[in-house]
Amino acid sequence: MDRCIYGCSAIITLFFFYFILNASALESGHHNVTGSGQINSNSVLVALLDSRYTELAELVEKALLLQTLEDAVGRHNITIFAPRNEALERDLDPDFKRFLLQPGNLKSLQTLLLSHIIPKRVGSNEWPEENSGRVKHVTLGNDQVLHLSKLKGTNGGGKRLVNSAVITRPDDLTRPDGLIHGIERLLIPRSVQEDFNRRRSLRSISAVLPEGAPEIDPRTNRLKKPASAAVPAGSPPVLPIQSAMAPGPSLAPAPAPGPGGARKHFNGDAQVKDFIHTLLHYGGYNEMADILVNLTSLATEMGRLVSEGYVLTVLAPNDEAMAKLTTDQLSEPGAPEQIMYYHIIPEYQTEESMYNSVRRFGKVKYETLRFPHKVGAKEADGSVKFGSGDRSAYLFDPDIYTDGRISVQGIDGVLFPEEEEESVKKSTGSVKKVVQQRRGKLLEVACRMLGAIGKDSYLSRC
Repeated sequence: MDRCIYGCSAIITLFFFYFILNASALESGHHNVTGSGQINSNSVLVALLDSRYTELAELVEKALLLQTLEDAVGRHNITIFAPRNEALERDLDPDFKRFLLQPGNLKSLQTLLLSHIIPKRVGSNEWPEENSGRVKHVTLGNDQVLHLSKLKGTNGGGKRLVNSAVITRPDDLTRPDGLIHGIERLLIPRSVQEDFNRRRSLRSISAVLPEGAPEIDPRTNRLKKPASAAVPAGSPPVLPIQSAMAPGPSLAPAPAPGPGGARKHFNGDAQVKDFIHTLLHYGGYNEMADILVNLTSLATEMGRLVSEGYVLTVLAPNDEAMAKLTTDQLSEPGAPEQIMYYHIIPEYQTEESMYNSVRRFGKVKYETLRFPHKVGAKEADGSVKFGSGDRSAYLFDPDIYTDGRISVQGIDGVLFPEEEEESVKKSTGSVKKVVQQRRGKLLEVACRMLGAIGKDSYLSRC
């Protein structure tokens, strides 16, 4: 878990960031910001690539805020409060780092970064005096406010503060379209901190611990009632997922006893909505999200299953794979549902768990919601390969969304169940056995006599 959370391609990302900004400058042909919002090499955004703020620049690229900042610089000056690299690399909570970089938490990352930027130029000479109190400035996040203040010091040398963080390098980088102040640590808005605490809380999302299989009474063919009627919160459902599935694509799933029902220990609808939004923000899985929400009612059914305590792993084909589906494959009644059911595994699996399984056992078959068909998996080219032959698919985008109850793994093909091979019956031809008739002794004597004189051909039986 000590790996670099910003990825091993940080240097490549920064050079890509620098290339985009300079490409805009070459098109504009000027050394200043033009009215159309184009950025040149003398921009404050390029100044983010200074060695003290490369980590912040990489976060801006990961949060997809480059275009937003370009538009802001094109309209007015900006002031950036940039934490030093050490504050993002070593001083930040590792769990909070992973939370920010998960695709499902893109909005929280954007809110955090925009709260470090003021849409106006505020230099160190415009800081409030020691006795004048704090001054409020609205950030680019609109709903976030920064408070600028100054501590009392000898001979007017008090420290400048933004919220509770000390300005370590005032006016560190100054450009025509804005400036950057270096600060000692990251500023975390309250909304982002509350979202992180809510995601970390076991009451909101909790992984299911494995328990024994339910017992069935052979006389009534029903589940035996447990000794204690009370069901602890977070317990897995008693019935298998087959019993909770909808009988048809247009019907809602039957309620399963256990932690679901009116108590709703799990908010399945919110989690399904969250992972569908993650697919859209991730890019390349719009067709899958469209089928789940618009073409079928699978999103609602998955939400109810999760609310009842079940866990799901979705093998999501990307848009290129979905484009290869023909009209005949989707036009039959219930065909889209059956295709999607085969891509949903009623287990919680991550890329690491599936890869470890295929490495250890060679070939693994997972149950799917398209009963009784199973999807096979094996190791291939250092990844996990599902299916076989022309109908195979590789694990292309691992762990797009993982929250302890729903796991989404991107694959590069659409899977179909293996057709049952019909046993070819070999037709065994009947062999006729010719039985020669036994000749009598009188016939044998006659044949010998005729053979002695060369007339044995007179009798056909000789």
